[in-house]
Amino acid sequence: MKALIVALLLTSFGFAANAQTKPQPATKINNKIVEIACGECKFDMKGKSCDLAIRIDGKSYFVDGKNIDDFGDAHDEKHGFCNVISKAKVSGEIVDGRFKAKKVELLPAKN
Repeated sequence: MKALIVALLLTSFGFAANAQTKPQPATKINNKIVEIACGECKFDMKGKSCDLAIRIDGKSYFVDGKNIDDFGDAHDEKHGFCNVISKAKVSGEIVDGRFKAKKVELLPAKN
C-alpha cells in the first residue's frame, strides 16, 4: 500500500513538473512602439550584466538578436540605455519569455 501511495505521488509530481516546463507559443510583434533600455539598470530585471531589454504593456523581455551597444555607448549619461528609457519600433516575436528581434528602430527622443 505504501509503495502504491509513493508511486502515485511521484507520478503526480512528474505531471506537475512537465506542465511547468512546456514552452509557450510564440507571440508575434509587428511594428510596435515599446520602451527600450537596459533590463538590469532600468527595468529591474535579474541578469548578469547590462543587457538590452524592451517593455511591452508593463512586461519586460530581454532582447536576442541585438546588443545593448548596437545603438551607442550604453553608459552614456545623456542617451545610454543604462541611464535613459527610450522608445523604439520593434518587430519580432516573444519566445520562452525573451524577445527575438527581427527589427529594432530607435525613435528620436522628444525634448
